[in-house]
Amino acid sequence: MNSEIPVVAIDGPVGSGKGTISRALARSLKWNLLDSGALYRLVALNLIKKNVSIHDSTAVTEIAAEMDISFSEACEEEKTFLDGSDVTLDIRTPECANKASEIASMPALRSVLLTRQRKFLREPGLVADGRDMGSVIFPYASLKVFLTASVEERASRRYNQLKQKGINVSLPDLSRELVLRDERDVNRKIAPLRPAKDARICDSTKLNPEDVVITILHWLQEKGFA
Repeated sequence: MNSEIPVVAIDGPVGSGKGTISRALARSLKWNLLDSGALYRLVALNLIKKNVSIHDSTAVTEIAAEMDISFSEACEEEKTFLDGSDVTLDIRTPECANKASEIASMPALRSVLLTRQRKFLREPGLVADGRDMGSVIFPYASLKVFLTASVEERASRRYNQLKQKGINVSLPDLSRELVLRDERDVNRKIAPLRPAKDARICDSTKLNPEDVVITILHWLQEKGFA
């Protein structure tokens, strides 16, 4: 790991705005972007397509190590590719997201994906979006941010995001799934969802994305970056 390259680690629960904020921040800084959740969702999508059980740890880790993936640049329209096919919408379905949450605590899988995630660290800098970016993947990050928001606001954001992508969901069902995912992420034994000790906390419930990006840029400036 090269700690000389600046890293902004943005962690938080689903619907907190991590993806939107991270992409906007990376675009503003002209830095590289890592959507770590997409890696887990890509593994989950592969499991669904190949009808592989999440309990088959050997198969799960082999899929994670061998899958051919690529992402669009932060300055471009968000696109995710698996084996050359555009799966941007496929990995955003509730089924895929829930399965990704279920496999996220597997030690062997986490080990494989840790290596893949750290390869995103390149000049001039990296904005890393996830749940344990600041606590596990990039503990030396230049700035650690923990984004949060009320459950109601996060469910509403997630609902609108999926509807815009043409994915039909029920807001009540989505709210229940979100609470269950929160419980699973917070209580898992390996890398539970929680702010890093030196993270700056940002409650985005009543903030728009532009305000959050401005806040993070200000924090970066305080540290001599941006």
